[in-house]
Amino acid sequence: MSLRDPSRPDAGRRRFLTISLAAGGALLIGLRPARGEDLPPELLGDDLTQLGPFIRVERDNRVVIGARGCEIGQGVMTSLPMLIAEELDVDWSQVRVVQLPYGYVDTDKGPSNKYGEQGAGGSTSIPQGWKDLRQAGATARWLLVQAAASEWKLAADSLRTEAGQVIAPDGRKLSYGALARSAAALNPPDQPVALKSPEQYRIIGQPTRTADARAIVTGRSRFGIDEYAANALVAVIARCPHLDGTLDTFDDGETRKVAGVRDVIAIPGPKPDAPLDGVLAAGVAVLADHTWAALKGREALKLTWKEGPWAKESTGALAARANELLDKDENGAEVRVDGDFAKARKQARQVVEARYEMPFLAHATMEPPGALIEIKQDRARLVASLQDPEGASELIARLTGLARKDIEVRMTRAGGGFGRRLQNDFVAEAVLIAKAAGRPVKLMWTRDDDLQHDFYRPFGVHAMAAAIDRKKRVSGWSHRCAATTRDYRNGAKRPIWSGCLGPDDFPAGLVDNLDKRFFALESGMPRGAWRAPVHTFQAFAIQSFIDEIAVATKQDALKLQLDLLGEPRQLPYQGHGGPMIDTGRLAHVLRLAAEKIGWGVKRTDGHGLGIACHYTFGGYAAHGFEVSVEGDDLRIHRAVCVADIGRVVNPLGAQAQMMGGTLDAVSAALNLSVTVKDGQVQQKNFPDYPLLRMAQAPRDVEVVLVESSADPSGAGEIGVPSAAPALANAVYAATTVRVRKLPLMPELLKRL
Repeated sequence: MSLRDPSRPDAGRRRFLTISLAAGGALLIGLRPARGEDLPPELLGDDLTQLGPFIRVERDNRVVIGARGCEIGQGVMTSLPMLIAEELDVDWSQVRVVQLPYGYVDTDKGPSNKYGEQGAGGSTSIPQGWKDLRQAGATARWLLVQAAASEWKLAADSLRTEAGQVIAPDGRKLSYGALARSAAALNPPDQPVALKSPEQYRIIGQPTRTADARAIVTGRSRFGIDEYAANALVAVIARCPHLDGTLDTFDDGETRKVAGVRDVIAIPGPKPDAPLDGVLAAGVAVLADHTWAALKGREALKLTWKEGPWAKESTGALAARANELLDKDENGAEVRVDGDFAKARKQARQVVEARYEMPFLAHATMEPPGALIEIKQDRARLVASLQDPEGASELIARLTGLARKDIEVRMTRAGGGFGRRLQNDFVAEAVLIAKAAGRPVKLMWTRDDDLQHDFYRPFGVHAMAAAIDRKKRVSGWSHRCAATTRDYRNGAKRPIWSGCLGPDDFPAGLVDNLDKRFFALESGMPRGAWRAPVHTFQAFAIQSFIDEIAVATKQDALKLQLDLLGEPRQLPYQGHGGPMIDTGRLAHVLRLAAEKIGWGVKRTDGHGLGIACHYTFGGYAAHGFEVSVEGDDLRIHRAVCVADIGRVVNPLGAQAQMMGGTLDAVSAALNLSVTVKDGQVQQKNFPDYPLLRMAQAPRDVEVVLVESSADPSGAGEIGVPSAAPALANAVYAATTVRVRKLPLMPELLKRL
């Protein structure tokens, strides 16, 4: 005889339902009670029915939609489910969004993913989801309509849907919740379902607040750093400070005396000159019951290190070598050659030349890297803030010997990414420690760890030259770059200049005589992608140089660049974001930015205006800045960002991305630089790497999103590249000081 209150849900049955749904790839995988059995019944539901891999419908007509992308602050946990909800034809207020796990599956054709592409990088989430996620929503809607047609004995094409209901010609209605079970029993259509036309959109294009905003502001959102597991030890690592250095000796006697410390494990670093296939640096891991004990134990370690092959590397030496290579101008890799620049230079009435230096940059994500890993004989589970869950799955399989189908990868909201989490070195560290310890491990990185062991944006020098004819037109353009390559010990087959110089970027196709060449700098500094990689690295030089040409030839910089862009046309673009670049769209955002910032109005207040534009990953953006210099302070009075990213899915999110990208770019341009001396990174924490202060930032970033019917591009990186050159151009207009070496403030103060 049961004494259970019949009005209360059966917790045992609910636990079984959760597990069984999870085992079948259910959407609710990963939900756990905050305290014991405190999981609210409404979060689970009495009658959940799955319609495809992304959608579940409850009996009461609430809809759960899974977000497949890695949410690193770019808003995909909102924008991707919006695509599904639009075609499903539900009200957004009906929708609850949850994060999906990594969806690895084995098929007869090999490894696959039941959710599609789940990584985050290159502003690809929206372009990749634009068609397949809308199709997922449309297919679910088709199934529900078929179920209603069967219920009413009516033709399916006589029915319509609205706000989570199927509606008959006579006004009868059936909710999706009432139809879900019968719809789930139907076979999906043989052919793709017709998608809505843009005039039918009710969710796409509407400003929509972040799906999990309430959880974030109330502290309930789970980031990777928040995850724990029973019986897990906390690990921190003392890593070798020398580039490619090794552990010489260590004494852990005092460390093992620290209360709570359980073990000390040495971790070998990568082999010199071998492809990087795991950890970034040699180190010693301290495992403890909690973070404080692990950190105190690390402080007590007595370590000596052997210098690596880069013991003499320094930023100054790299700069000298870069300029030496550019001076000699020998054996550079040919990136693109059109016409005959040397001839154009000889025939030129005037030649303008300049060099620009770009520093190493760290990612400095608010949440440093870390990972929770549990390895058993027949399976493994990873929970972490990621950008490349597929790479993490592959790495764990290689290091453990487990089949990938037996490796669970759960993604959380991440405290930033910017390219840092495209590398899974922190996952490799956690796996090696957990294997050695035989226990679940929660690996923690500190801010010092993060700044000193990053995959930095490359360092380099751009040498620019322009041949100017008698009509003040640019008849030839030379762009030579000497830089550390972006690809770092990964055996990539990409061209050596990838990530530093783009063959089809401005002014390719616009100048008859074009010469682009690349000179590789040898360096032991780890390098990787940094927000809009190649574009942030080259746009500063290109767009600053346009301004310099205008000053040198006594032309208006806006008119000069618009004349170069010419009549609107499509130019081939083989890089990411291609296959074409539309010069008309680029010119349009530049005109709008100039108009918004007040370009062409003579200033008498000491303020300077600067503009710049760039094409990035399929999107077009331009910036305008108004600045003044008062004593040692640079004041940014206004900042404008105009972007054309095609059809905008979530205007509120896109505006936030443009604002964030602009501020990130300003922060880097003004203050940030990673330097190396004697083979060691010099920056350790934010006092050495000062992010933008509120007093330095503009009060507002005015964002203008161009209306477009083109398929959407991403938004996460488009607003970054043109900000730094526009800012530097504004500084020149206000001070007549041309800053060609970043970060800007140290150089500006030297010359004022």
